[in-house]
Amino acid sequence: MNSNNYVLIMAGGVGSRFWPKSRNHFPKQFLDILGIGKTLLQLTYERFLKLCPAENIFIVTNSQYEDIILSQLEGISNAQLICEPSRNNTAPCIAYASFKLKGLNPEANIVVAPSDHFILYEDIFLTKINQALAYTEKYEALVTLGIAPTRPDTGYGYIQYESAEDGGVHKVVQFKEKPTLEKAKAFLAEGNYVWNAGIFIWKVGSILKALQTHSDEIYKLFSKNESVYNTLEERAFIDEHYPHSPNISIDYAIMEQADNVYTIPAEFGWSDLGTWASLYEAAPKDENNNVISAQQINVTETTNSIIHIGKDKLAVIRGLDNFIVVDESNALLIYPKSDEQEIKEVVKQMSINFGDSFI
Repeated sequence: MNSNNYVLIMAGGVGSRFWPKSRNHFPKQFLDILGIGKTLLQLTYERFLKLCPAENIFIVTNSQYEDIILSQLEGISNAQLICEPSRNNTAPCIAYASFKLKGLNPEANIVVAPSDHFILYEDIFLTKINQALAYTEKYEALVTLGIAPTRPDTGYGYIQYESAEDGGVHKVVQFKEKPTLEKAKAFLAEGNYVWNAGIFIWKVGSILKALQTHSDEIYKLFSKNESVYNTLEERAFIDEHYPHSPNISIDYAIMEQADNVYTIPAEFGWSDLGTWASLYEAAPKDENNNVISAQQINVTETTNSIIHIGKDKLAVIRGLDNFIVVDESNALLIYPKSDEQEIKEVVKQMSINFGDSFI
């Protein structure tokens, strides 16, 4: 293992599309959403233990999740939790983490990855990650793993890349926002587009230089006093300054601006598990094409549905097709799977109507 390899696992999201299973106080990355005895965060952490030693893995999260993470990840200490005091999107938290890692190792070669993605073929994934790390070690490059699209999906951003390559690494032409179905079909037909999975690889010096060039406000804020990183003064400095950082994603702040961005197209059985339907696609199904997680249940004349029922409940379900049914604690969701993109907004409205105790 290369001691210069570091991993930043992003674990601060609230996963509102997975309501009511995912709640603000205990979001989906901390759940055994696949029903295999391990949480999504644990699966992600174990995956990266094959890439670098445990002490080189850092978890970027919100302060409220510290105790959950420490209880779930063996080998992670408080010093490896990078806690954002406010939710200001991915650019500020990556900037904070980058200054911290620079203080530990100015030669750090970093992988940034979400905590809640499903990866079926881990060996292929790690091969592609190592390929990217070798490239960023050699060149001042910002690399992203691009997912070879399997369908014209309108739920992902796309990355257009040049056909010329250097050992499987392609220069990025441009990032594209979530397209219409017609545009998504055109992207697939062109053949030089990948899904943007939010998996990034770069040297710490490369990302800090990119921040200074393209997002100077963020760079200046976190570089005000570099001597505090990895000391007892770090938390007070971050608590004071972090909330004043712009609320902006790393895609907008850097990746869409920089001219040294590259992608490695890859296929490793990826899903972002962003929605109940994406979990349905990834999970094993019964003879009626249902995905059922329940201990006491009677299901008849029901097809193409995903059903999650708590172990203390008995459920009797009949006559559903293409539905999401989730019973969790003080909330019940019964919703057409085809309309699940509405759930996030519905949950927001429920919070207004009934209060945060249900969210």
